[in-house]
Amino acid sequence: MFDYERLSDDVKIAVSGDHTFGTDAVILAYFAKIKRKDRALDMGSGCGIIPFLWLRDKSQSAVHCLDIQENAIEQIRESIKINGFEERLFPHLCDLRKIGDEFKAEGFTLVTMNPPYKPINTGFESLSESARIARHEVCCNIEDAVRAANYLLTYGGRFSMCHRPERLVDALAIMRQYKLEPKRLRFVCDKEGEEPFLLLVEGKKGAKNFLRVEPDLIIKNSESKFSEEMLKVYGSYADGYEDKVR
Repeated sequence: MFDYERLSDDVKIAVSGDHTFGTDAVILAYFAKIKRKDRALDMGSGCGIIPFLWLRDKSQSAVHCLDIQENAIEQIRESIKINGFEERLFPHLCDLRKIGDEFKAEGFTLVTMNPPYKPINTGFESLSESARIARHEVCCNIEDAVRAANYLLTYGGRFSMCHRPERLVDALAIMRQYKLEPKRLRFVCDKEGEEPFLLLVEGKKGAKNFLRVEPDLIIKNSESKFSEEMLKVYGSYADGYEDKVR
């Protein structure tokens, strides 16, 4: 039913045809810069890749995640079981559009989300319902995610999200509307000099206006191998997988 992907010597994750992960989620986990004492929640977690990457650090405080799909939550529970993370990761079957039904307000210091990128009825829609929900704004859009993050975060808490560059104006405007002031912005390019294919943005609840645009994150060097920073992004996931990432 599941395959298992090694994230470190001590952590592995269940993946399936319905719920797996890609580079965007790995980069978002890195960009979010979780602190060991953060009360963190990953929304729309899918297979749970972002929390499991964080929990490679044995000193990391417990993490929560949510997803609207029951098969995703079941898959995360399988990963929790095989890693013995019953006291470290807490999954929630939850519609983030009804976030108040599951969580009290202002309970987290960090919230992340790798949201669906495509509006409904645009692009090629997968025949798989799970993939359609993950890729298209069927169950949530940028505003739904930002509204939920605003509800969940304490004053000064951080919300980190990735999206496509063409949605940058939408993302920044909606974040400011919901009092999550954009503070960090970074673009991701496949190679130096190419147009970015991904944006990363962090908003801080209740913060003053000041946006720092960080240097582009470059995936591959001139030899089409992972850049030095990308090896840091993957961390222990890259160990033993040189053929995949170098």
